[in-house]
Amino acid sequence: MAVETLTFGCRLNTVESEVMRGHAAAGAASADLVIVNTCAVTAEAGRQARKAIRKLARERPGAEIVVTGCGAQVETGAYAAMPEVARLVGNDAKGRAETWSRPVRPEARNAVDDIMTVRRATPTRIAGIAGQTRAFVPVQNGCDHRCTFCIIPFGRGNSRSLPVSDVVDQVARIVEAGGHEVVLTGVDLTAYGRDLDATPSLGYLIQIILAQVPGLARLRLSSIDSIEADVALMAAIAGEARLMPHFHLSLQAGDDLILKRMKRRHARADAIRFCNTVRALRPGAVFGADLIAGFPTETEAQFARSLDLVAECGLTHLHVFPYSARPGTPAARMPPVPGDVIRDRAARLRAAGDAALAAHLAGEVGRTRRVLTERGGLGRTDAFTPVRLPPGTPPGIFADVTIVGHDGRVLIAAETDRSRPVD
Repeated sequence: MAVETLTFGCRLNTVESEVMRGHAAAGAASADLVIVNTCAVTAEAGRQARKAIRKLARERPGAEIVVTGCGAQVETGAYAAMPEVARLVGNDAKGRAETWSRPVRPEARNAVDDIMTVRRATPTRIAGIAGQTRAFVPVQNGCDHRCTFCIIPFGRGNSRSLPVSDVVDQVARIVEAGGHEVVLTGVDLTAYGRDLDATPSLGYLIQIILAQVPGLARLRLSSIDSIEADVALMAAIAGEARLMPHFHLSLQAGDDLILKRMKRRHARADAIRFCNTVRALRPGAVFGADLIAGFPTETEAQFARSLDLVAECGLTHLHVFPYSARPGTPAARMPPVPGDVIRDRAARLRAAGDAALAAHLAGEVGRTRRVLTERGGLGRTDAFTPVRLPPGTPPGIFADVTIVGHDGRVLIAAETDRSRPVD
């Protein structure tokens, strides 16, 4: 059976698509299968997915198109009404092998379970993602918070964590398969462990992984909520050299009133304090952040505080999101900012991010950095900064390179550098 996946949205979806591909390839179905793993973070994400589904149906006549993901979970009716869709699979069921191996009953073709009743996380148990150097390990799913702009808790359910032993086994499996870098990921990663017996924290999990899998060269974290950082996480940042010094923060805004209207759990001062503390513990740490431009009611003065936060936190890698109203969320009922103003503010935030990145890249010129090489002639430093490598550098090895320049986006390594295998 030919199995194709089309993935929208987050890293968690990327991993889950690989899991579904494996289950479906081993299943009993005989027709061509296309699994569309949707995102629901914005209304635009749903429109893009439905457009892609219609295109797939035209280009792959006879293929079975199965829709899953957060879009299928929160917009079930919209996808079920599409004649191109053969069936829907809910977010909880998509990771189960039996979902893709047993025949589908006619009455279950559009069955999506109530995700809010799910209490256990499903391990992925894969050794990596085809074509990628780093392996993503979901350790947590769902979210117990209710940010006013976000629909994702209703697509992913309540927060639930994998047991520590399951995570360690997964990481060990990746290393045994030749993996050198693992990224821990989740919907609300810093909420890890609160639903488990003994409530192990994310910091504790990190320390156990590094102690029990000594062959792991690099461990990274996906987006974290800095206000939830525990003592053990800060200790790991300070003392674990294999925990990489790149931290992507879910900040969203820099003005306290806007943060309150977003129902975020931190204040502006908390974000600045966290970055300063981490830099003191781990000199050379680099920060990325998610920021929303044009949240409802945002004034120019309030936006300016988000713009200033780039410098005050010392942010290097920005993910800027023009606010897009998500039907069903409290923010969608708040007084909106005009669309042209939103676009202008997003552009100004991106420009600030570009300037910050260029300054970071310029500061790297002349330094020697160890990179893990990837396909396409690129590698990544410990701080996750991309480096263009000399032609012919093989992927999947460590290389010590001298930085001789940059192009505003990517560092450039000296042509004379020689790569060497991992010790």
